[in-house]
Amino acid sequence: MIGEIHRRAALLAGVELVGVMASSRARSAEAAAQWGTLAIGSLEELAGLGLDIVHVCSPNSLHATHVEAALAAGAHVICEKPLAVDTEEALHLHTLAAEAGRIATVPFVYRFHPLVREIRARREAGEFGAWQLLHGSYLQDWLLSPNATSWRVDASKGGRSRAFADIGSHWCDLMEFVTGERIASVMAAMTITVPERPAVSQASFSGGAATGPLVKVDTEDAATILFRTASGVLGSAVISQVSAGRKNRLWFEFDGAHKSAVFDQENPETVWLGTEDSAETLFRSPGAGAADARRLSSLPPGHAQGYAQCFENFVADTYAAVRGEAPAGLPTFADGLRSARIIDAVIRSADTNAWVDVPAA
Repeated sequence: MIGEIHRRAALLAGVELVGVMASSRARSAEAAAQWGTLAIGSLEELAGLGLDIVHVCSPNSLHATHVEAALAAGAHVICEKPLAVDTEEALHLHTLAAEAGRIATVPFVYRFHPLVREIRARREAGEFGAWQLLHGSYLQDWLLSPNATSWRVDASKGGRSRAFADIGSHWCDLMEFVTGERIASVMAAMTITVPERPAVSQASFSGGAATGPLVKVDTEDAATILFRTASGVLGSAVISQVSAGRKNRLWFEFDGAHKSAVFDQENPETVWLGTEDSAETLFRSPGAGAADARRLSSLPPGHAQGYAQCFENFVADTYAAVRGEAPAGLPTFADGLRSARIIDAVIRSADTNAWVDVPAA
């Protein structure tokens, strides 16, 4: 699923797709035939192609190997999130990219909703006042059925955290990006609601039912976190991949001393803004609002923009950075490392039932 999204965004940005490497030579040949490109059989073959940019869309446990190979080949890198399975590995990749002088980005693409940029610009202008409370959720139901599964369920492939690392990382990145606050400490709890799932993996969000032997699940289906920011603001988030009827509902409310903002990425054409005396609904428009919001707003009002356009804008901005430009708000490996530190703190807190500090750097 995600490989096709990367491919489409790359082609729309005007680049040449040189080749594709999948989980085996046979799968590489199959994908290459579908996409009309070269099947790359190994990392050694990749190194000889002289690529400008490599998109890493493999399971989390393979990110380090694939990013290292791309950087060694002299390529810039876009790597799926989470960047790595732990902080140590993420720091290693961030350091490698910095030493190589390569552009290295992570698709925290919800930053690219125009109205997210509008809220951020209004925060920078002081419109909300001091933050009082930061809260929200990211809810999905694609793993609600006991017969649904994925490589992400297996800690050896996806890492110790699943739901929080996969989607909670998006919520935390978006909260920090919009509010300017940084999570300083967390109190977390995790739960496995489906203790066994089929051993055979299936495509993410496929909606199908896998069959075969069952294996014990060792990654969480849902998590809750309390947090305090470095400036002392309290916050919370609920993260779930087993909430019936919720397909991809990333929702936040950020409450300031003067005004609050609510955003729901399943309904990204509007945001709710409230004051003590009134409330309004703000509509996305390429002709109004902050400059960065207008830049990312490519369709007229009423013509819904969504996740696909976010991803396309993220990839286009990454390529712009490769060309020497400096697009605002581009999530880099530094943000991937920041996310890894939060994920590790959440895991430690859930393990110990205690508040855990998140390193600032």
